[in-house]
Amino acid sequence: MILKKIKNPYLRYTTILLLAFTLIISLFILSVYVGVWGKIPSKKELTTLKYQQASEVYSADSVLIGKYYLQDRQPIPYANFPKHLIDALVAIEDERFYSHSGVDYKSMLRVAFKSILLQDKSSGGGSTISQQLAKNLYPRTKRGKFNLAIAKLKEMFVASRLESIYSKEEILYHYLNQVSFGDNTHGIESASLKFFNKHAKQLTIPEAATLVGMLKATYGYNPRVFPKKSTNRRNLVMQAMYKNGYINEKQKDTLPQTPLQLNYRDFNYNDGIAPYFREEVRKQLLKWTKEKNAKGEDLNIYTSGLKIYTTLNYQMQLLAEEAMQEHMKKLQSDFEKSYGKNAPWLTNKSIINKAVKQSLPYKKLKALNLPEKQILDSLNKKKRMTLATWDKDITIQASTIDSIKHYSKFLNIGSLAVDPKSGEVKVWIGGVNFKHFKYDHISQSKRQVGSTFKPIVYTTALEQGIGPCTYFSAQEVEYKNLKQWSPSNSGSKDEAYLNYTMQEALSKSVNTVAVKVLEKAGIKNTIEQAKKMGISTDLPNEPSLALGTAEVKINELAKAYTTFVNNGKHSTPFLIKQIATSKDSIIETFKPQISKEAAFSNETNMIMLELMKATINTGTASRIRNSYKLTNDIAGKTGTTQNNKDAWFVGVTPKLVSVTWVGLDNHEIGFKSTSLGQGANAALPAFALFLQKMNKEADFNYITKAKFKKPTDAILQDLDCEPIKKDGFLKRLFKNPNKKKRKEFKRS
Repeated sequence: MILKKIKNPYLRYTTILLLAFTLIISLFILSVYVGVWGKIPSKKELTTLKYQQASEVYSADSVLIGKYYLQDRQPIPYANFPKHLIDALVAIEDERFYSHSGVDYKSMLRVAFKSILLQDKSSGGGSTISQQLAKNLYPRTKRGKFNLAIAKLKEMFVASRLESIYSKEEILYHYLNQVSFGDNTHGIESASLKFFNKHAKQLTIPEAATLVGMLKATYGYNPRVFPKKSTNRRNLVMQAMYKNGYINEKQKDTLPQTPLQLNYRDFNYNDGIAPYFREEVRKQLLKWTKEKNAKGEDLNIYTSGLKIYTTLNYQMQLLAEEAMQEHMKKLQSDFEKSYGKNAPWLTNKSIINKAVKQSLPYKKLKALNLPEKQILDSLNKKKRMTLATWDKDITIQASTIDSIKHYSKFLNIGSLAVDPKSGEVKVWIGGVNFKHFKYDHISQSKRQVGSTFKPIVYTTALEQGIGPCTYFSAQEVEYKNLKQWSPSNSGSKDEAYLNYTMQEALSKSVNTVAVKVLEKAGIKNTIEQAKKMGISTDLPNEPSLALGTAEVKINELAKAYTTFVNNGKHSTPFLIKQIATSKDSIIETFKPQISKEAAFSNETNMIMLELMKATINTGTASRIRNSYKLTNDIAGKTGTTQNNKDAWFVGVTPKLVSVTWVGLDNHEIGFKSTSLGQGANAALPAFALFLQKMNKEADFNYITKAKFKKPTDAILQDLDCEPIKKDGFLKRLFKNPNKKKRKEFKRS
């Protein structure tokens, strides 16, 4: 009827077109609303917003040392958002945030006018914070102008529903915990920790403005990548804050002069403190969640936002890593110089070929069934690559085989420090560089333990009633029933005339005596004693056990040594104390595992400590006193294996047991000389430097100033004897020091 009244045909057709257009647009909007182009989440769904949360790993002294995540996000309560952070966000992103109900139609008209009529590409998107939240919760998946229109409408509907469910504070809470800051960093807390190494509640106005400024273009305004652009954007945010009355004129003039100062900390898998420790925690968590989920739980270490409270002491780990780097850098240099141009990783074809065939690049090509020649040709092709050194990374033209040779020469380390009373791991260094050497020498590696096994042999002897002042000849013996096996010492031939007490023999690490003590104590008894002390690895039922031919993990050896300062009871090293939800509701608590029965008597305990103190004071580890000037109460044992393949040192203090191993991943390569590769030179310094650093920190006085219990007068009397006796004149007259004594080893 209305159309008939319009006489002008052009006006009538225009009206018809407008009505048709309006109808089409209305039907289109309705179709989006009812879900023709994809379902819109209901209010019920929106009341239970869930998003991935990173699990956080904390040291025992409450330092965040790492995260496990698919998206790096750490939600925090609204109360932890500083006011100026909220003000910056609202000022630059949605200045009418508190007055609209999810969609700012005034802003949309402004954007439409500028974009469509004036072709102004800098007009912005017109999306409110609520719409941006909707976009982040339900990301766009399709491109194109038509799909963009659908997505925009969906976001408007979702934004309106969000506003009907949540208060403005709750909208801001979800937005700031959800939004991406690039580099897989989500939420303001994670962004604050990454770029400024501080919690969001500690952000200054310029810092908050910097992070808020990134939201327009997370890469283009990344302050680490584009500091100048980021600074300009930050200042624009603060200008908007002034315009909206959030900062005063003085602040508007002075704050932009603040230099951009980042304290960038990327929670990277390869980098940061204690990477080997964090990896071992991750492995244990995966096992734990699998067991929990089998019982009906729904836990994921990458998305559930767990909080893992560990035993690691952050400051101790830091000092230990510093000590390790100082020592290993120098040792690596000495090691390479000792071989010179004839280094086995350069000249020994057998060693090189084995290393190549064990490498991942070779195995990948081999899996493709390529001919050997083609594989080697491929691995020999030069290309530009970066190789790590102790000084700095170098970029050169090199082949994959060159790279294998380069990394084959690196000495590695495993170093563990535990609280002997509880088994809590305080320091965990699984290698020299986690980025290049993923293999963990604490949890994965088994190496011959050398003379660090001797204290177990001597403990057995004492438990079998052999007195500490029993003398044993140092003369070399050839055992007829052991294929003429003949263990020797590194001393002079005149040592054949000497007889050592157990204290002196242990402190000087006399091999010939250790075998004789084992013979008298009994191999089976020694293996049984080792089990009582916490060694679960199968030990060789051979006389060479006395010299440490058994291959044992570092954490297992540490477990055995805890008995000496834990009243004969071993404590099992453990890493995790508690696991909690993101809201700190405890899910699981892990208690120390301490053996119920003592592995030996109190008398044996006191004697063994005195024997191992002698090792530090006058024996093979005396450089602890002489070179490093350490006066702490320390007991311990050095260890060096055959052909200088493995160097060991175990340091025992009243409050800390520390085990250090140094060697090469390739078992075929050892140190060139014993002077370089012995435990006292290759392993001991890492402990000594670490303890020196701890001595300077008053916080560690409870460890560094702790004292061993004084032995009783009866024990001191048992140890009161000449450490060495020389054979009498007649015995020396008829003994040829160059001739080995021949006998059978008595097994018992």
